[in-house]
Amino acid sequence: MNLKRIKRAIISVSDKSNLKIILPTLKKFKIEIISSGGTFKKIKSMKYNCVEVSNYTGFSEMLNGRVKTLHPKIHAGILNIRKNSTHRKDLKKQNIPDIDLVIVDLYPFEKQLEEKSKKLIEYIDIGGPTLIRAAAKNFNDVAVISNINDYFHLVKELKINKGSTSIKFRKFMSAKAFGLTAYYDSVVSNWLNNQLNIKFPEKKTVHGKLIEKLRYGENPHQQGGLYKTTNNLGIEKIHGKELSYNNYNDIYSALSILSTFKKKEGTVIIKHTNPCGVSVEKNQVKSFKNALACDPISSFGGVVAINSIITKKLALELNKIFFEVIISRGFKKDAFKILKKRKNIRLINCNKFNLTNKKHYLFLGNAFLSQDSNSTFLKNKLKIVTRKKPSSSQLNSLKFAFNICKFVKSNAIVLAKNKSTIGIGAGQPSRLDSCKIASRKALQFAPEKIANSVAASDAFFPFPDGIEELAEAGVEAIIQPGGSINDKKVIKAANNAGLVMLFTGTRHFKH
Repeated sequence: MNLKRIKRAIISVSDKSNLKIILPTLKKFKIEIISSGGTFKKIKSMKYNCVEVSNYTGFSEMLNGRVKTLHPKIHAGILNIRKNSTHRKDLKKQNIPDIDLVIVDLYPFEKQLEEKSKKLIEYIDIGGPTLIRAAAKNFNDVAVISNINDYFHLVKELKINKGSTSIKFRKFMSAKAFGLTAYYDSVVSNWLNNQLNIKFPEKKTVHGKLIEKLRYGENPHQQGGLYKTTNNLGIEKIHGKELSYNNYNDIYSALSILSTFKKKEGTVIIKHTNPCGVSVEKNQVKSFKNALACDPISSFGGVVAINSIITKKLALELNKIFFEVIISRGFKKDAFKILKKRKNIRLINCNKFNLTNKKHYLFLGNAFLSQDSNSTFLKNKLKIVTRKKPSSSQLNSLKFAFNICKFVKSNAIVLAKNKSTIGIGAGQPSRLDSCKIASRKALQFAPEKIANSVAASDAFFPFPDGIEELAEAGVEAIIQPGGSINDKKVIKAANNAGLVMLFTGTRHFKH
């Protein structure tokens, strides 16, 4: 077990709330405590013996507390290898005792960053990471506790080993400590890069805090976990069993679309991250019914998101079909009572629908791609390229359809009428096949709506065949980026069919 007796500890923490957990055990095993600043005062106020750092080192704090623990007597006591004769001679010569336990957390820089503190620079911790890294490096001889949640583990370890720590414990805590300092430095680095608008720094770290270990990943044979990159995840499960990897993936897809609706009554139904029904209406029940009507078969077992508080009337409609997850801004009491009776359903509160991710990452084995998140809707002014011009109603429907198209896997075709989807073709290598799927679904589930409907494409039509397919189905207006070498042929096909067609100049591939 390679047990190491703890004789001396240094404690310097910002969060002093749980010191009462560890101090009695340190006293029981007669462990000397060194501390500084506010931590020293707190420990003394709790009637425990403690040596102030400045008295221990013989060097007063300076620079308004910026230099407290950065002293050879502290770091040599931590970093020396106990079995190294040269190290032992050096310590004996300088009269430096060993420090066997380091209990240190870090200034709450991330919290102050979110609160937009004017004194943010002062929350960049220097002494804390230095102490933590020193102890973590020397895990063969020193234990480091860098998280308040590990106080109970320390107490248990000391009690089991009668005042000592095992190599397994020290190594585990070392790994956690290096993870903390890496995360902390990443937050600071990202903040500075954002200040300078540096989008692709030479060195990049993607940081995250583990929220929960999931039952499994995308499939049962894969392990999975959920990490957050900010303190506020924005969602809260209020009923049902634990969320799965796939649930979280679908929830994010749903909220990404809902965040574009602002204050309007919107409904999004997601299956395998693809929308299978979207609608915006003044009435939430009508909005849900329209979204469901787009593809009621695919909607079964999916995720539904509503950007308003769910009423009893809507709950009764939702209860008619099985959804794995229902997300909303809240639930009326009678609505919650109805929905929670369903087995295997998860109910999620989400008050923050505006997603602020500025970067998108895709891991490719030992590398990863980085790009700006696709937050752009229309980069350029719409260009009418056909003889026929759109009506105001068609224009609104076209904009709605093109917005939804951005969230559908490429090649993507979205058919819509007013502000409801009526057919979605997703993820096909051939754009023509996506046109056929979208048209087929519209004709299958809403044949009465396809007349005078509109279509959106995430990228240009390479050939006229897609235009001809949509026209034959009953579509009367199309919106697409344009940019094909065959644009003239495509425009001619649209004119021949009597269609309206707009070019956006903005592509929305999604892989």
